[in-house]
Amino acid sequence: MSNKLDSKIPAGPLAEKWTQYRSTVPLVNPANKRNLEVIVVGTGLAGASAAATLAELGYKVKAFCFQDSPRRAHSIAAQGGINAAKNYQNDGDSVYRLFYDTIKGGDYRAREGNVYRLAEVSVNIIDQCVAQGVPFAREYGGTLSNRSFGGTQVQRTFYAAGQTGQQLLLGAYSALERQVGLGNVKMYSRHEMLDVVTIEGKARGIIARNLVSGKLERHFGHAVLLCTGGYGNVFYLSTNAMGSNVTAAWKAHKKGAFFGNPCFTQIHPTCIPVSGHYQSKLTLMSESLRNDGRIWVPKQKDDKRHPNDIPEEERDYYLERRYPAFGNLVPRDIASRAAKERCDAGYGVGPSKMAVYLDFAYNLKNKYGRAEASKHGIENPDDATLIRLGREVVKEKYGNLFDMYKQITNEDPYEVPMRIYPAVHYTMGGLWVDYELMTTVPGLYALGEANFSDHGANRLGASALMQGLADGYFVIPYTVGSYLSKEIHTKPIDVNHEAFVEAEKAVQSRLDQFLNVKGTKTVESYHRELGLIMWNKCGMARSEEGLKEAIQEIRALREDFYKNVRVPGNQYEFNPELDKAGRVADFLELGELMCLDALDRNESCGGHFREEYQTEDGEALRDDEAYRYVAAWEYKGGNDWGLHKESLEYENIKIAQRSYK
Repeated sequence: MSNKLDSKIPAGPLAEKWTQYRSTVPLVNPANKRNLEVIVVGTGLAGASAAATLAELGYKVKAFCFQDSPRRAHSIAAQGGINAAKNYQNDGDSVYRLFYDTIKGGDYRAREGNVYRLAEVSVNIIDQCVAQGVPFAREYGGTLSNRSFGGTQVQRTFYAAGQTGQQLLLGAYSALERQVGLGNVKMYSRHEMLDVVTIEGKARGIIARNLVSGKLERHFGHAVLLCTGGYGNVFYLSTNAMGSNVTAAWKAHKKGAFFGNPCFTQIHPTCIPVSGHYQSKLTLMSESLRNDGRIWVPKQKDDKRHPNDIPEEERDYYLERRYPAFGNLVPRDIASRAAKERCDAGYGVGPSKMAVYLDFAYNLKNKYGRAEASKHGIENPDDATLIRLGREVVKEKYGNLFDMYKQITNEDPYEVPMRIYPAVHYTMGGLWVDYELMTTVPGLYALGEANFSDHGANRLGASALMQGLADGYFVIPYTVGSYLSKEIHTKPIDVNHEAFVEAEKAVQSRLDQFLNVKGTKTVESYHRELGLIMWNKCGMARSEEGLKEAIQEIRALREDFYKNVRVPGNQYEFNPELDKAGRVADFLELGELMCLDALDRNESCGGHFREEYQTEDGEALRDDEAYRYVAAWEYKGGNDWGLHKESLEYENIKIAQRSYK
């Protein structure tokens, strides 16, 4: 493991780096590929696309997922779309503009080289997915449709109604299953990775647990790819699936992989508000709704009137007022903080007063209704006709989202405004990787949301799907070959090697520890308590005092967990409580590191908002002189981490205070 952070960004002009890299990278000839084994952990967009592509190239691939099918990966929940610099709208988009918007949206805390490559390959992703049969929305003439997302002034987001993630995952899943059928991929569903095996400093395999039988298994690989998503569930309440966790990445971290920017978590501004203490999950309403929904609160504090009874002049469209250039399409971190500010000031709506309105009435009638009436030759249409015609258009664009909202809230968003409030959604932090997506452990890679690389301090909407597929389809097939070209003489290592034996013993010991506590408190209760600490003190706003308190509270909670947790059942059966215990134990360690990272970064940037560092009008106040770096944390044991800094150099972009006004 190298302590020096070498990002391995290729030399040369920014626009030529990836082309130059691909043209000169060492290759593995087809005959040798058949002798090389690659382990892929996680089968969402990044994992499924990587496993399918590497198998297509000729590598022997083992793919692992803890769900019963790769189709259940959390990528399926993505709603609004995927970005690509196709410029189909002819509205001024370009690869450079997507690159620039991403760097700016991330508040100048992302790497130029990685982000430009992401923008560059984005155009190929759409072609790939169309060829797979992904049913993107189309215009009347047959061309692919685009819509806007936050932080941009162009339309570059491709979509399939409000279920884009599901459709893209089905494309990747189909490619993966084809390779499974051909025998090039061996699929291990209902398996959870519980440790990385390293031999002489290189990743050589994993220890996995069969979640049905409970047995531990050893698996060798010449390289290991972690495609295991983000860690937003450290907050307990989030938009993530309840199974989403940090365990695979955390085990890699404890085996030497540095963790990059752990405090950079994204709060999504358009989620259905919390309705009670009994909830275990929050539901996302796609950012795409901000294209046609206007966000507002009453101008009068604690206004108890029905929203439809509040006249236009008594509504505060606060995003349009504060950010006229971008309006309702400001980036997520800005929209989230603005909603919190209004609610904290007493203008919130709904039973909890911790919500704002997302209203479609104006555009439903005036934008879509009038356009449809004109198409049908209806002159001087009445309001009822405009609303009926507009509703049909909105239903085609967002219908499943409106249906979902109505099922959950029993309110019809066609007739009354949605109530929304920010919630934890995505994690920009993750395992530190270089340009080749390799962690600080040779042979161990991290793809998609599991790495830190492309979004800085805030991710622009519709860029998660773009990064996952870029990493899996277009980046890792080249970069892993660079490493594997030097491994062609490495014979498969017997899983009875002492490194595998020791790793399995350590995993077994940990499982025994959970089962032997026999306390009185459920795993869920600890997770919920950790989530409250994280949300209140390391959530939408952080302070030095709060973060120091959180660190002490998390340490005390972790100590109590190992004394009083109760895990029923035994190891050798289907035991979700035991699975959950391991995941929550890892969250209890990660939470401390997130607070340490937030405490160390004495600035506000993107999703990291330190109350002590803000402008006069409440915007994030960066300190580029002191904090223009990636924080890469090395685990040293116990409660001890060492900080390594990767300086961020901007040669193609002028750093400026971020403004969307």
